[in-house]
Amino acid sequence: MKIFMRGLGLSLLTFLTAVALFLFGMRFADGPIAVFTGGQFTSGVLENAPDDWEYLKERSLIEFQTLSPARSRTVWLAVHDKRLFIVSGYMNTGYGAIWKQWPHYLNDDDRVILRIDDALYEQRLERMIEGPDVVPVLRELGRKYFSGSEGFATQATVARGDTWMYEVVGR
Repeated sequence: MKIFMRGLGLSLLTFLTAVALFLFGMRFADGPIAVFTGGQFTSGVLENAPDDWEYLKERSLIEFQTLSPARSRTVWLAVHDKRLFIVSGYMNTGYGAIWKQWPHYLNDDDRVILRIDDALYEQRLERMIEGPDVVPVLRELGRKYFSGSEGFATQATVARGDTWMYEVVGR
């Protein structure tokens, strides 16, 4: 039994070390991999942002990078009235406090770089708390990701800060 427990302990330690090394190494990767945060973008071609983001309406995910710290991630998106929006839910939950750090980075520096296919767009994320666009953007997110239901957010969750909504705007 003692040998079994020692082997189990070593296996667990090996697994946790591999996970820690993977997460540390991701900070130097050219962008994110699935849900794992990546490092700054090292590939892509800088282009002028389009005036109309409608071509992304059916796209599920895009990548973006904050500048301080220089980390990248994939996010869901919504296009409304030719404008691009990014929403971060679960902001006032314990789960969100651990997993959703990127919105807090924007308090000091709201500049981001979007990477869509091989194009890089230097943009800013402007937070929205209220206004006429909140409900239509949430409806679009519900249509795309929650089979038409309201999904994880309402106008009230945006207003009280449970959900943070951003419009992608030029620098």
